[in-house]
Amino acid sequence: MIASAVSNSETMNNENKEVENQETVSRKDSHLQLALTAQNNFVDQRFNYEPMLAAHPKAGEQWETTFGSKTMNFPIWISSMTGGTSKANEINQRLARIVKKYGLGMGVGSARIALEDESKAKDFELRPLLKDAPFYLNFGIAQVEKYMAAGQIEKFKALRKRVDADGFIIHVNPLQEWLQPSGDKINEPPVNTIAQFIQEADAPIIVKEVGQGFGPASMRALLLLPLVAIEFAAAGGTNFSMLELMRNNEEAQLLNPFVHIGHEAKDMSKYLNQLIDQLGGGVQCQSVIISGGIKNFLDGFYFIKKAKINALYGQASQFLKYAMQSEEALDLFVAKQTEGLILAKTFLNIKE
Repeated sequence: MIASAVSNSETMNNENKEVENQETVSRKDSHLQLALTAQNNFVDQRFNYEPMLAAHPKAGEQWETTFGSKTMNFPIWISSMTGGTSKANEINQRLARIVKKYGLGMGVGSARIALEDESKAKDFELRPLLKDAPFYLNFGIAQVEKYMAAGQIEKFKALRKRVDADGFIIHVNPLQEWLQPSGDKINEPPVNTIAQFIQEADAPIIVKEVGQGFGPASMRALLLLPLVAIEFAAAGGTNFSMLELMRNNEEAQLLNPFVHIGHEAKDMSKYLNQLIDQLGGGVQCQSVIISGGIKNFLDGFYFIKKAKINALYGQASQFLKYAMQSEEALDLFVAKQTEGLILAKTFLNIKE
């Protein structure tokens, strides 16, 4: 019996080795064929690749990042996109589950509808899915100005408490509102409204643009405020001013040149670092979320490493694309984003 068992074991080992050898030969044959076409005609000049200085990252390795009073597993932010409809709610629930699974953070689309109709607040009750992940409600500057002028800031506080949000995102969008039919008019400089809102809302605040970004003077004013973050929403991502023109009338099309106004993430990063040096201890803002034209984890990694302040990178349309397909597609996308980010952190240094 023992001899028979040994014989069977040897046979199995030989069969396994033969399978492994066949797989190796097949792989090498494949390499030979692919080597004729796998020519690299583009080299990303932003990075130095350093393969000698680190081992492969361990399974499950994370990049812990502080954001406000919370810690995220990765410096990835799902930027505000949509909210207040049945389809949007399904998408937000998918996003919330993925945020919890991977330890990210997210903002929802405009929660204005929940201020106007309290019954709609249930559409933003994502905390049970998110657990402890950062979660922010989003409002336009015109709505913030309107409700504050009417002495109704308690509506914001009540909504935040009901859905257990960490704080508020205020999106500043004068061009979008101007180009939108019956758009809301902004009557005060947004920086003044935001400063007052910070005092009265007693909550962490993020300020973002909607596709054109901020110039250096605007960024300076924001860095001097006690914000949890500034989100770039730079030119290069979804341009909401262009979106309004695309669905607008011919008369509004005459203002078309305005859709080409804005600042790319690379320019805003330059402004940011210059201002950090100039303002020194005067900087009160804790973090930046670099979004707008971020196509992949290498873009995100590059801008995070360039920033002289705590930084995350944000995406909207990419997350939306996969969230609309299926939960499985979204999961795979985020898995590869986090994997790529850790590989970049392990083997790449940015060029100065």
